[in-house]
This record gives sequence, structure tokens and C-alpha cells, in this order.
Amino acid sequence: MIQTTGLTKKYGSFTAVDNVNLNIPAGEIYGFLGPNGAGKTSTIMMLLGVINPTGGEVFLFNEKYSPKRLDLRKRIGVVPEKHPQGMWSWMTGFEYLQMFADLFVIENSSERIEHLLKEVNLLHVKNKRINEYSRGMMQKLSISRALLHDPDILFLDEPISGLDPIGIKQVRDLILAENREGRTIFISSHMLSEMEKICDRVAIIFKGRLMKEDNMNAMMEKLAEDKEIHIDLEDYPDTISEDIKALDFVIDSYKQENLLVVKIPKIGDYRKDISKYLINRNLVPLSIQEKNLSLEDAFVTITKENVEMFAESGGGK
Repeated sequence: MIQTTGLTKKYGSFTAVDNVNLNIPAGEIYGFLGPNGAGKTSTIMMLLGVINPTGGEVFLFNEKYSPKRLDLRKRIGVVPEKHPQGMWSWMTGFEYLQMFADLFVIENSSERIEHLLKEVNLLHVKNKRINEYSRGMMQKLSISRALLHDPDILFLDEPISGLDPIGIKQVRDLILAENREGRTIFISSHMLSEMEKICDRVAIIFKGRLMKEDNMNAMMEKLAEDKEIHIDLEDYPDTISEDIKALDFVIDSYKQENLLVVKIPKIGDYRKDISKYLINRNLVPLSIQEKNLSLEDAFVTITKENVEMFAESGGGK
């Protein structure tokens, strides 16, 4: 559905996107991650045909894509990070969606609009002018607009930015529901905890280069050098952190707030051994939990490694 070969974008001597190759099959929820300035926006703008690449090519639906391919463009839905609210501020939410429904020549448009507004919990404000909408409401309205013409690919740039927890869940459920219908979804977001819940695969871009790309489980497995066991004890002897390091399988141990954190190899389950050790010392473990690497941990690990590599190579001077 989405493919790039050697995608590159330069602004003068600065390389914003450096030889990025993507291959996203139909029906996938693909997360595109990176810190500010990593090249996410430039990549998305090239995928959409808003800016031209300096090098490389973009293919959508197995066909070479360009802004002139209106037959391909109409199969794409886009939710930008910033919404062009001002010029249509006098419209109601319903009128705003109806305008785009007319542009796409959507049959039974009123029913389609009402259905989408209900899905994002905006039906009760459909007759309110959009200059009275909150940022979160505008985000939901923008998602509804992007889905009006039933696109095959949906591009979402920070889709849950500005939403409260209820709104985040509503949008998450909507994304998953649309994906179950067969829609391919490309998401760029800083909300790593949410990306972890919905994405099939994620890619991390840093300084214009694609650093890691894999399905969620595989990425966590590759990046996790060890596991952490978090133990809540009834009582903490002063020397327990150092004492437990004497166990052959313990890599490290330290106290973190009210928990004893024990690092162990990622292969193997040592919770029973740790529990036995503590009980033999007359210590009562109230809970013993294994903490797995999160997407946020992976993101920090990857970007930190590359910052250090960049500095060591002299690039930071």
C-alpha cells in the first residue's frame, strides 16, 4: 500500500530525510516515531505529494505516486497535526463536513456525516460553529472529515493530541475499528503508550535516517538486554540491594522509591528463586512483578545510542 525507495529530502546542505525505505502492506497500522526534527513531517509531506523529494520515489497502491495522480489521491485520508480552523470558523461542524462531502460527491452524505459524528461523540454539537470547538473537538472533527470518502489509506499526524482520556479512548477505538474494516493506517505520534496499544509495526526515525523498524514484540525482544523484577517488600533492610546481588543470576539491584528493582537476564523466569531467597531471610514480598520493556523505553534507548554515536563520530562538534 505504501512503499518508498531511497526517499531523500535536502534543504540546501541540510539532509532532513536520508535514504528512507518503507514497505507497508495493506491492512497494517504503522507507527512512525521520532523526536522533533527527526524527519517525520518531511517524510509524511513527501508521501502525500505536498513536497517533492530530492531523491527516491514514492509508490502508493503499487503505482508510482505524484500530486498529479488524482485517482490515487482520492483514496487517501489525512488528519494533519494543525487544523485549518480559521477560514471556515463561521461554519457549523455539520456544514464543514457537508462541504467536503460535496467535493467528494459522497452519496447519502447526511447519513454518513451523522454516523461519523456519532462515532466520535460530536453529534450533539453538529450545529455549533467550529470556532467554538475545543482543540479536542476539532481533532475529532478532522478525523471524521478524513474518513468521509472512505479512503483506503489514512494518514494521522498526532491524532490524539489535545484529547482527554475519554477522547483518546474514543479515537483509539475508532482507529482500531477502521483498521478492522481493512483500512491501512499510518500514524505519526509522540504518545508512545498509545502507539504501543494499537500499532502492528513501528519505525523510529532519527536525524533523517530510519534506525529501527519491526513489529512491536520483535522490537522489544531485540532491544531488551535484560528484564526487571519490581518487588514490594513489607520491610527493607539497609543492605538488601547489595545482598541480593550475590545471587548468580542477578545483574543489578537497587531501591527505587518504595520498590526493590532487580535486573535479571531476559531469558528465564527467576521470580520463584527471588521469592525463596527473600522468605529465607524472613522478608515478606507483598508483590513481585516482571516489568517488560515499553515502547518509550525502546525509543529512549535507540535515540540515546544514536546521539552517543553521533557525538563520538565528531558530528556533535
